Amino acid sequence: MSNPAEPGHDVPHRGLITVSIMLATIMQVLDTTIANVALPSMTGDLGASQDTITWVLTSYIVAAAIMTPVTGWIADRIGRRELFLTTIVGFTIFSMACGLAPNLNSMVFFRIMQGLFGAAIVPLSQTFLLDINPKEKHGSAMAIWGAGIMVGPIIGPTLGGWLTESLNWRWVFFINLPVGIIAFLGCAAYLPKIATRLRRFDFFGFAMLSLGVGALQLMLDRGGEVDWFSAWEIWIEMALAITGFWIFCVHLATAEDPFVDPKIFADRNFVTGLVLIFVVGIVLLASLALLPPMLSRVFGYSTITTGLVMAPRGMGTMVSMLIVGRLVRLVDARYLVITGLLLTAASLEMMTGFSPQMDSGPVILTGVIQGLGLGLVFVPLSTVAFATLAPSFRTDAASLFSLVRNLGSSIGISVVTMYLTRSMQINHVELGAFINPFNPVLRQVLPDAASNPATRQILDNLVNQQALMISYNNDFKLMMLITLAAIPLALMLRKPKMAAPAGAPAAHMD
Repeated sequence: MSNPAEPGHDVPHRGLITVSIMLATIMQVLDTTIANVALPSMTGDLGASQDTITWVLTSYIVAAAIMTPVTGWIADRIGRRELFLTTIVGFTIFSMACGLAPNLNSMVFFRIMQGLFGAAIVPLSQTFLLDINPKEKHGSAMAIWGAGIMVGPIIGPTLGGWLTESLNWRWVFFINLPVGIIAFLGCAAYLPKIATRLRRFDFFGFAMLSLGVGALQLMLDRGGEVDWFSAWEIWIEMALAITGFWIFCVHLATAEDPFVDPKIFADRNFVTGLVLIFVVGIVLLASLALLPPMLSRVFGYSTITTGLVMAPRGMGTMVSMLIVGRLVRLVDARYLVITGLLLTAASLEMMTGFSPQMDSGPVILTGVIQGLGLGLVFVPLSTVAFATLAPSFRTDAASLFSLVRNLGSSIGISVVTMYLTRSMQINHVELGAFINPFNPVLRQVLPDAASNPATRQILDNLVNQQALMISYNNDFKLMMLITLAAIPLALMLRKPKMAAPAGAPAAHMD
């Protein structure tokens, strides 16, 4: 059997394979955000409370995070094609089960199973696209893959809101059925079969990594609900996360046959790519987590209007992906990454000037610029990070790549949410200090402020609005600084030489 991992391998039906793979990928990525806006509608139907309904999201995130690192071993054991088809079937079946769930307990169980099956879809899709394309087309392949990965979370809340308002929250899950069926049929018909290889499973290493990842995800997801380190739960989860990661790192360095091959980390581009994709995860998902509630709470936009205002961000990403897929073969990847980071930082700097009095124009403009910037980062980074890795490492590397990006997203969302809450409290106190009967300016402008309850309520609403807007601007500034701090890392990437013909020595770095 010929091996499609070889550079320049002629894979039949490459276009149909790509479409089928991307349908499965977008289906999985959408589910990370599409259910968020449906939570209020689920609460009553499932007999849940405001505190317990969040387990619908937490259970999926934790299950997917734990299962992602083991993708490489399972793929080697049963075959990438077989695993990919199994994950599509399992994910689709449990999506339907989620839509039919009668109560919260069954919903949480189905979401756990959905997360377990869905975890392998993204890393395997990246691996397959690298496998079925010769090296000179890896940039274009990663542009297609990156478009699905980055646009999915953007359109997820909008699609989820529309389905919930127009039909029912259960359609948030039912929509996966036709997509899953088409993706499965396409992959089953055309996806090439890869030879399996026996590989010992490092149960101890997997257990320690799962402990660290699972405890960290629980801590990040639950922190805001229980006021972070004022609760013993968070301290316990932090201790478990540190313990799991520490023992895993020691085990990785000392074991004869560890869970992840340490040779992966000898590749400087891949390690640098992990750090940079962590930053991309922070900026992409944290900004997406901030914008919808900001547009709703500060500007009073409806769910549909919010989706329409944010849609150009996805269009900017798509345009960037189309352009950079070709540029990555002609321009040094470092320059593209740095340009993308600068554009992203510029958009975040513009967002620090948002005010409640503005219209939707600045939101659309900054969204387009940020979409262009993140697209310029994602594609060359995904290409160069894997450029010199042996094909046998790709599935493990893609799993780590997805895991680190998801951890960056979780940490970023938790940090900006916590920072928003703290800033809101401080800003409200500072602004409210000027609203008192001894302020001569206030007495001159609003002489009845002290005696009229309606006037006091209006003032309180204005203070809340301004304090919230300043807090969002502070978050955007924080993300801008994180983005700028990542720029020197891009200089550590090394440009791979042009791919050699099949049978020639592997490309190396300048």
